[in-house]
Amino acid sequence: MLTPEELSALYLSAKIALVATLMSLPFALLLAWVLARYQFRGKFIVEAALQLPMVLPPVVLGYLLLVAFGTQGFIGQYLQQWFSIQLAFNWKGAVLASIIMAFPLMVQPIKLAFQMVDHRLEQAAATLGAKPWQVFLTISLPLASSGILIGSILCFSRSLGEFGATMTFVGNIPGETRTIPLAIYSFIQQPGGETAAARLVVLSMLLAFAALLANYWITQRYQQKIGYLSRAQL
Repeated sequence: MLTPEELSALYLSAKIALVATLMSLPFALLLAWVLARYQFRGKFIVEAALQLPMVLPPVVLGYLLLVAFGTQGFIGQYLQQWFSIQLAFNWKGAVLASIIMAFPLMVQPIKLAFQMVDHRLEQAAATLGAKPWQVFLTISLPLASSGILIGSILCFSRSLGEFGATMTFVGNIPGETRTIPLAIYSFIQQPGGETAAARLVVLSMLLAFAALLANYWITQRYQQKIGYLSRAQL
């Protein structure tokens, strides 16, 4: 059985990952659609910036977040003064760190899904009088639903495992910012905490394995659907 401290870390991790996924989704859909459908000057810069969190050390991103959104940061000080929003050393800051770290993993599958949507279906809907937003909602979005689900699962899973940027930006505060990875780190540092750390490690592995299974199942279903459509066209 998990102790109250371990349950708190599990609940906090799930809450942060869920909020990060829900907040990332609208922006990921917009960016993925633009990257999949349009060619514009500087597109490679946007794509490079999108992948930057994947190659930078997480501690570097955590430090940059602290500089920008800390209580004395050039953005954070105004958020606190004008809106009473504090991100540093707060679970909301952990959400922001998770969004930045997991956002590229969400965008890429959605982008690929949009690229695989048959343009002829969208053009047919447009010729029948559908407005662009109607084409997007009734044709493009449903056909890209598999990529959206995969991206959401990857974002949620990456947020559950976020450590470096979270540790640097919001610290390791029990009940406030101590997620499962931070709790494992804390238990390892404590005498006799190996058992609790092992329980959380096993739980993390089970959650990650479940996410991979869901990702595999959705991918297989999507590939079967594509194969069926291709045979139908022939």
